[in-house]
Amino acid sequence: MESNFFAMMSRLKYIDRWALMRNTRQENLCEHSLDVAMIAHALAVISNVRCGNSLNADKAAVIGMYHDASEIITGDLPTPIKYYSDDMKAAFKEIEKVADYKIINMLPDDIKKEYESVFFKRENDEYLWKLVKAADKIAAYIKCIEEENTGNSEFKSAKKTVLSAINEIDLEEVRIFMEEFIPAYGKNLDELNKPKRG
Repeated sequence: MESNFFAMMSRLKYIDRWALMRNTRQENLCEHSLDVAMIAHALAVISNVRCGNSLNADKAAVIGMYHDASEIITGDLPTPIKYYSDDMKAAFKEIEKVADYKIINMLPDDIKKEYESVFFKRENDEYLWKLVKAADKIAAYIKCIEEENTGNSEFKSAKKTVLSAINEIDLEEVRIFMEEFIPAYGKNLDELNKPKRG
């Protein structure tokens, strides 16, 4: 039986983020999803190695890959609209859920079940979803840094708002990532390529 699922997923690259902002380089949802997947994986690895947990880091990455899949159908609604009120937030969550079901129903029945826990939160994966949410914020913060590094002041307020949201996340893994990995985003290519000392 023919399935539209992966053809639909390939359309992530057509959804631009930060639509209301002047970007020096446009970011699409496919790029963002990869960033979130890599960061979520790193957070889970840090959680296991440094915080004594035993999380499935690979699953965190896969949840990150698909975390915004619903936006293929809904588009990337600007944050001021999406979070305008509690009612608006709740309504949009419901719309996202419907869109996710529509997408997952494109899979063959025998495969669909394997994807359900990646699209929909399961109780035993609650912590992974927290890490993915944190990774989403961190990826947004990195985008703000990158824009600022090119001299674009458009992202100045967004950077403060996103950093404030990250600082409210009470997860040791997030603090570690921010302290150890974020400073490098201010470096140029030559600085990044310098051999590590000691």
